[in-house]
Amino acid sequence: MSGSKRTVLITGCSDGGLGAALAVAFHDTGLQVYATARNASKMSHLSSLGIKTLTLDVLSESSIAACAAQVPSLDILKQFDINVWSHLAVTQAFLPHLLKSRGMIVNQTSVVSTTAVPFQSAYNASKAAMAMFSDSQRLEFEPFGITVVDLKTGAVSSNLIKNQKEWTPVSLPEGSIYEPAREAVEAAMRNDKLGNAGMPASQWAEEVVGDLLKKKPPMTIWRGTRAGLGRIGTMFPHGMLDGQMKKMTGLDIVEKMVKN
Repeated sequence: MSGSKRTVLITGCSDGGLGAALAVAFHDTGLQVYATARNASKMSHLSSLGIKTLTLDVLSESSIAACAAQVPSLDILKQFDINVWSHLAVTQAFLPHLLKSRGMIVNQTSVVSTTAVPFQSAYNASKAAMAMFSDSQRLEFEPFGITVVDLKTGAVSSNLIKNQKEWTPVSLPEGSIYEPAREAVEAAMRNDKLGNAGMPASQWAEEVVGDLLKKKPPMTIWRGTRAGLGRIGTMFPHGMLDGQMKKMTGLDIVEKMVKN
């Protein structure tokens, strides 16, 4: 890592989200933080704290290039993007800085990269794909002194589910095989049972930053409510946690309604 003040760039830092919480936690440790989001006006709280904010649309090559041009050096790249390809595009753009600093890439993958959660298979699959990319990057970048960390986050209180309900209302299509349990299934798809679950984002961020700033950070970090359960689940026979997941998401109720 560079000898001067260490720098970290974080994607997805809109106020109220996990990226913003992490930006504050890094800022409090004295690091130079570059907080980014597609809409810079949604990072007003971070700006008020003296954190440098930059516009970055991870789905736009020109926006990625423009953002990279504004960052003179970088030690830690922390990504929250759901889209796998945007993860890779952002990594490529900032890789020259990371090669110079022998820095760190932190990929947010979530506990659902290892645990089957009903009614969000596409999201689970994207996280599983990123987990494998991350583990491969760990080996590929090791000769260059770059550390790659897989951050598997459990339940954390943030605006994620709230925003999902406001921006992307979910409903079953007409004629769905789950029609007998429509209300219960749609509640599960909205994550109603998990909406208020999870540790405070500030606590999660402090724990994650503490892990990342260790002399030798773990290759995989499990933080957040029920993250420990997800970690233990990787050691159990496949499917052993199915009953627990059904109760957590409401699938147990759906099963009874469909069978009846």
